[in-house]
Amino acid sequence: MSKRVITINRMLGSNGRLIGRALADELGFTFYDKELIDIAAQKENIPFDILAKVDEKKGSQWRFPIEHELQLDSDFHFVPMNDVLFDLQRKIIVETAQKEDCVIVGRCANHILEGNCLSVFIYAPFDYRVQTVMQRTGREEKSVQKMIRKVDKERRTYYEYFTDKKWTDFSQYHLAVDSSRFDQDTIIKMIKLGL
Repeated sequence: MSKRVITINRMLGSNGRLIGRALADELGFTFYDKELIDIAAQKENIPFDILAKVDEKKGSQWRFPIEHELQLDSDFHFVPMNDVLFDLQRKIIVETAQKEDCVIVGRCANHILEGNCLSVFIYAPFDYRVQTVMQRTGREEKSVQKMIRKVDKERRTYYEYFTDKKWTDFSQYHLAVDSSRFDQDTIIKMIKLGL
């Protein structure tokens, strides 16, 4: 692979997405996060809202809403929309990594690209993340604590379901950074050193 690709997995409130966006801007790379949902929606003519609901979430084995023909395989077995979206995003990630320099946030991209990328994990202590999300959203502390626990659990479950690896096993990342200890510019410099 001749293109330079950076993947960023992140905990909610660690500013991983913001760091990824700033890094892409500084390097002149294309940035992908929720943009992957939009591309998948356009490619398969599935409403964005349906895909956004299941993004970075593992499918429930107890719910069987059929909203699109892609949810039924050739043997008429149900495929959760989460799996449909993962497969679509996997294809998009592989194609994108072959054609352009980019930063991809989440969606198991480090696993999908299997070492053909610089893989980064951005994390921070829980209390720091609570304060960050409170400042960003204006929500109350208890509400933010609940939201962070929920989103982290969804991201962990999603990652572990699709990769069979532990989300916070830092041995699978080239760089793991505690964003509470460094400012954004320093973290970007660290990541750029790995390119």
